[in-house]
Amino acid sequence: MGKDWRLFVYGGFSSITAEFGTFPIDTTKTRLQLQQGCGQRYRGMLHALVNITKEEGFRALYSGMAPALLRQASYGTLKFGSYYWLQGALGGTGSSPALNVGCAVTAAVLAATVANPTDVLKVRMQASTTKGSLMVNFADVWHLEGVRGLWRGVGPTAQRAAIIAAVELPVYDWVKHKLRQRLGDTTLNHFSASLIASIGSAVASTPVDVIRTRLMNQRRLKVGVNNIYSGSLDCLVQTVKAEGVAALYKGFVPTLVRMGPWNVIFFVTFEQLKMLY
Repeated sequence: MGKDWRLFVYGGFSSITAEFGTFPIDTTKTRLQLQQGCGQRYRGMLHALVNITKEEGFRALYSGMAPALLRQASYGTLKFGSYYWLQGALGGTGSSPALNVGCAVTAAVLAATVANPTDVLKVRMQASTTKGSLMVNFADVWHLEGVRGLWRGVGPTAQRAAIIAAVELPVYDWVKHKLRQRLGDTTLNHFSASLIASIGSAVASTPVDVIRTRLMNQRRLKVGVNNIYSGSLDCLVQTVKAEGVAALYKGFVPTLVRMGPWNVIFFVTFEQLKMLY
């Protein structure tokens, strides 16, 4: 099954399905991560959820949905398809944990690099720094920042993807294998394994996600300089210096709350598709 091309299709379809169900939480996470200094607008995930709906309307929670779905169609397809393809080509699901981590990191970095432009557009639209449709925002970035603007933050994005995948995918496979002895290859098994994998992923990836989000949201024009951070390390240093280490975990609650349901929806859908077809 590992080298089956259908795994790419299942990965993309399952990712899009999961994105639909959890996107408003991702919007609150992005808004929280972009807050800096005193007088912050949102006190937490629920406060952000309520205030965004009240002040901007329910549709604002889905701002950036178009690039998000486009991202999952590319990122999800490549990440999960490549992981299971590599796993099957190099030794199967029973291969060593180190090999599984290597397959996960390789697949995630490749997928994140290819899909980075859609991530930039999603963050910009969620942050409400630009208005209009997907194509309007794409044209805005292209004309003002050039092609490099579409790959802004690709470094921390790939790092975050690698960290999440290195924890999420091998842990899911390992837990699913252990639970199979008691639960069998059932939906309850898939539900439990995906939930456990989510916790580790959220803890490991949130600091990188904060840096990635802030880098993607800042604008550097072709002429002149209009940026706060010069790169990932500068963003890390400035954030900790100005706001403390805790700032690296801004948006952790919505990250965890979103990652849990997202993984459950994804893996349950993915496993059902493998059984049906």
